[in-house]
Amino acid sequence: MGSLLFIATAVLAVALGLVFHVAVNSPISPLPLTFPSSTLQFPSNDLLQRVDKMGEGVLEGPEDVCVDDEGTLYTATRDGWIKRMHPINGSWESWTLIGGPSLLGLAISTAGDLLVCDADMGLLKVSKDGVVTTLASEVDGAKIRFADEAIEASDGSVYFSDASDKFGLDDWFLDVLEARPHGRLLKYDPIANKTSVVLSDLCFPNGVALSADQDFLIVCETWRFRCLKYWLKGEHKGETAIFIDNLPGGPDNINLAPDGSFWIALLSLRSKGLDLIHRSPVAKRVLAMFPTLRERVKPMVSRAAVVNVGADGKVIRMLDDSSGKVLSFVTSAVEYKGHLFLGSLSTNFVGKLPLK
Repeated sequence: MGSLLFIATAVLAVALGLVFHVAVNSPISPLPLTFPSSTLQFPSNDLLQRVDKMGEGVLEGPEDVCVDDEGTLYTATRDGWIKRMHPINGSWESWTLIGGPSLLGLAISTAGDLLVCDADMGLLKVSKDGVVTTLASEVDGAKIRFADEAIEASDGSVYFSDASDKFGLDDWFLDVLEARPHGRLLKYDPIANKTSVVLSDLCFPNGVALSADQDFLIVCETWRFRCLKYWLKGEHKGETAIFIDNLPGGPDNINLAPDGSFWIALLSLRSKGLDLIHRSPVAKRVLAMFPTLRERVKPMVSRAAVVNVGADGKVIRMLDDSSGKVLSFVTSAVEYKGHLFLGSLSTNFVGKLPLK
């Protein structure tokens, strides 16, 4: 009897020791995360399989795409280059080397410069002659850890997302495992040369877009499968509301369309196994301690989808590649002159799709 009691005590001690070890050494302090059941159901149409592959083999993971007034298309690639395609002959140019694989969102400023979000370096500006300037690398005395997407307002202010103030680009999966709102919407004031926090406690804020009249701004919360509306003008100025909720994928980048609607790239970030893991903070603590295991259970994104949403937050249409045959996922969608240009971290090309 004594020996059984000793063994039971020893087993309990080991178990408590393991629990203590995990609690102390895990890099995350997670909350359970349950995903809503999307009420937006659309039959697959596989229209994204029809894209023309622009710059195939020249581009490495073009995450975002933007087009200037002259029709020049810009994208940032994993080799650290800003590359652009000339509209006259369709040729690609390695234009400006910024360095590193952390280049993310791009936007054209009213002056024709390029605004670039580098997850590590912050908010950058690239002039027309290719000179790189850092606009914002910290806020409230702390480094910006995950600059993601930016847009410039008519007054010159730049609104941009900081996806996480705890985890950087390489550790994005730790952010979703922790399931705490570490993200912020920031604002850079070019006159004061100062950056401030507009919204905090956001769950991986990603894409940012202004409405056609610039009376409100949309910011995507990827892990919450929703987009928020932040009023910039009018009687609701400074207030926040849900723009669209329960999306059938995590919203990545968002761009204003010529008709005042928005194109949102959606990520399929769920699996049955991962959904179960998200219910258990203990399981997530353990998982976070083993990088190799984390890589094996990361969501396998295998369905590319973009959704067109009106200014009223109602879905107009959805385009997809249900099998991932051509595009396994899409990170940005930009409409220009009757075509949709698609960026993706998983491709070596920019997709071009006629919207007719």
